[in-house]
Amino acid sequence: MTIKDTPEEWEIRATDTPFVGNKTSVRVDEVVMPDGSVVRRDYQVHPGSVAVLALDDADRVLVIHQYRHPVRHKLWEIPAGLLDIPGENPLTAAQRELYEEAHVKAEDWRVLTDVYTTPGGCDESVRVFLARGLSEAEGEHFEVEHEEADMELARVPLQELVRGVLAGELHNNCLVVGVLSLVAARAGDGLDALRPAEAPWPARPFEA
Repeated sequence: MTIKDTPEEWEIRATDTPFVGNKTSVRVDEVVMPDGSVVRRDYQVHPGSVAVLALDDADRVLVIHQYRHPVRHKLWEIPAGLLDIPGENPLTAAQRELYEEAHVKAEDWRVLTDVYTTPGGCDESVRVFLARGLSEAEGEHFEVEHEEADMELARVPLQELVRGVLAGELHNNCLVVGVLSLVAARAGDGLDALRPAEAPWPARPFEA
């Protein structure tokens, strides 16, 4: 049996947006259930994100150590950022994030996977890219602020990240998904069989 997620939208009787923030908002929908009852569903409306698993020639992954206030942790993560320019090509956004957060560029880009981070409470979708052929970017370093001013960069062997994920020591969603997807891709049809960098993304349509 082939399984595949399918688009579907149940009837919404009413909707409200009680909170609008700088980048996201909260929406309240009154949704008709299959038995005809109507229930309220509150969720965060999110512009979407991109993340980059940057793999060097020594099989090390570029990671960032960054404070995340909602979970009161400093997490090891892969470079990532919001799709805060409407309609922007996600590849362009990913290349920008890799440059801004690590001052690195990559020659080879593929799509590792697309995920909904927390579909029970947020509509955020993330496209995780694999970037290879890494080199130092030209030009000035991007000026960081706030939490990013305290970031630490490192290159960690892929297998050490796998160990940390399975040991419950690494928790960032994009890092976990990216690392395990990379291992699965290698064990399957290989990295060259991954989708091209500008593959369609129905959750966040864009112009190539």
